[in-house]
Amino acid sequence: MSITLYITVVTVIVSVLAFYNAELMDKLIFHPYSVGRSNEWYRFISCGFIHADFMHLAFNMFSFYMFGDYVEQYFNMLFGQNGKLLYLFLYLSSLAVCLIPTYFQQKDRYNYNSLGASGAVSAIVFAGIFLMPTIQIGFFIIPPIIPGFIFGPIYLGITAYLSKQGQGGINHSAHLWGSLYGVIFLIVAAYFIAQFNVVASFVEQIRINLGM
Repeated sequence: MSITLYITVVTVIVSVLAFYNAELMDKLIFHPYSVGRSNEWYRFISCGFIHADFMHLAFNMFSFYMFGDYVEQYFNMLFGQNGKLLYLFLYLSSLAVCLIPTYFQQKDRYNYNSLGASGAVSAIVFAGIFLMPTIQIGFFIIPPIIPGFIFGPIYLGITAYLSKQGQGGINHSAHLWGSLYGVIFLIVAAYFIAQFNVVASFVEQIRINLGM
């Protein structure tokens, strides 16, 4: 089994269990107030394995599996025997990194909670876009007709705007920072570990696609 499939299976199992166990949900959810005052730092990671409902879970895991399988294979090719470990580290660290801004913004609000793998999924999706910028992507029910290098900036712009608005009960900040972290991690890891210039490859693929 691939790391992507392992993560998907574990996330589905834990999420479903938490749907029917409020105590488990409360224990795993990201609660900044408890993180800071009770040193429950594990919540940065555990919250990524639970979801609000079946739709939330299905959307995240579908997006993750579609991109994760490709990104994992590329990591194996790029980093050799360290590929799977680096891929797993990217996913788990993304769960925590994407929530750092949220923690500092919400650490004094007792009623604030956040959950879901969206931040880590965003990191994997944007790593995938950076590796293959011409891949066709769609918006929700819209068919995959937009190249990744166009979809990416549009998504980031919308997410940054919604994050600034701070409405709707969705942690758009986690989506934004997860996306950026995924790209930064890929660029740094590829350059220093594999001596591969991901930015140059990204630009060259777009140049060829545009016929320049």
